[in-house]
Amino acid sequence: MFIDRAKITVKAGNGGNGMSSFRREKFVPNGGPSGGDGGRGANVVLIGDSNLNTLLDFRYKRIFKADNGANGQSSNMHGRGAEDLLIKVPPGTIIKDEVTGQVLGDITEIGQTIVVAKGGRGGRGNARFVNSVHRAPTFAELGEPGAERPLMLELKLLADVGLVGYPSVGKSSILAMVSAAKPDIAAYHFTTLSPVLGVVSIGEGQNFVLADIPGLIEGAHEGVGLGHDFLRHVERTKVLIHVLDVSGLEGRDPVDDFHKINNELKLYNERLFKRPQIIAANKMDLPEAQENYERVAKYMTELGHEIYPISAATGDGLTALMQRAAQLLADYVEEPEEIEEAKIYEAKPEDAFSVRRDEDGAFVVEGAGIEKLVAMTRFGDEEGVLRFQAIWRRIGIDDELRARGIKEGDTVRIRDMEFEFRP
Repeated sequence: MFIDRAKITVKAGNGGNGMSSFRREKFVPNGGPSGGDGGRGANVVLIGDSNLNTLLDFRYKRIFKADNGANGQSSNMHGRGAEDLLIKVPPGTIIKDEVTGQVLGDITEIGQTIVVAKGGRGGRGNARFVNSVHRAPTFAELGEPGAERPLMLELKLLADVGLVGYPSVGKSSILAMVSAAKPDIAAYHFTTLSPVLGVVSIGEGQNFVLADIPGLIEGAHEGVGLGHDFLRHVERTKVLIHVLDVSGLEGRDPVDDFHKINNELKLYNERLFKRPQIIAANKMDLPEAQENYERVAKYMTELGHEIYPISAATGDGLTALMQRAAQLLADYVEEPEEIEEAKIYEAKPEDAFSVRRDEDGAFVVEGAGIEKLVAMTRFGDEEGVLRFQAIWRRIGIDDELRARGIKEGDTVRIRDMEFEFRP
């Protein structure tokens, strides 16, 4: 089964907790802090794998959780960092954030990796907080939570040459004749419901990947028929072979078919429409095709297209067609990407935060720095709470809350934690 879209959720590992401990040492306050740091949580990493050509595996497993870092130990021993969680995907996979739609990366090569969720850093042990004033701190940090996000994986086949055309014009038969691929072939429309790849060998050291793309119909750019399921996979091809049934036995004019298919390509993606395109006049073993060929060939030549008479049933003309496709592929120059208007992103300082009022009247404080501080503070430790309050005041949260009209006893919410405001 060919699956080319999948939704998954990834959760990176949490950092290990820092340790609060003391060693016995003469003339050192409280024996001396000796708590080690926690280890870093594992990242979630996607990697291109040559053994995969579909996203089928993600149909059965949709949630991936990486390991947490180990906790710090006494005697200044740090926790071990967790090994990254590697998720194998086929080359051609685009990774998007499902919530924002942002493209996080594009796996185009075997072995290429992309970090999609970053592991949390380990909490610092109490030995890290020793200074000239505070010689024996008792508090240590909890590990930072690992990132969690829902992803949309979308596979676009990495084929060099794509066979396009109406259903039942003979694309699958061509692929079966020129490669070792075995697509389903039958005398009805939409026999091919998913793309099929085959390797075409022209000579020693000369080969390319040919894709039999499912047939499309008028309105495909709007999702009609196989719609986007077709067009998404033809986007990465460098050369197109446009297969026409010149026999006209199905009651369609091959010239009209040609324009309708190209119109769909143009409406979907202008760059795709401009790709090098060869016309394959198929079913030349039939008398009707031989009668129509001269008219179709003259029309295509006047448009500036090369046309090759072929028969997928007998194999006639296929060698010349594939050789010409290989030559166009060798001469192909990648079109420069359209440069969008530059977007300038300003890095927000770690202390940046915002305050809003929730529906229940609580004051909600949001910001990467303060949320991380809440997640990594041990609120059962008195020194830890005092440190939290000092940072709270230093970055100006108290002042902002007062400016928003907070009163004694009001609720302040940060992530899942709630606090009662007391001036």
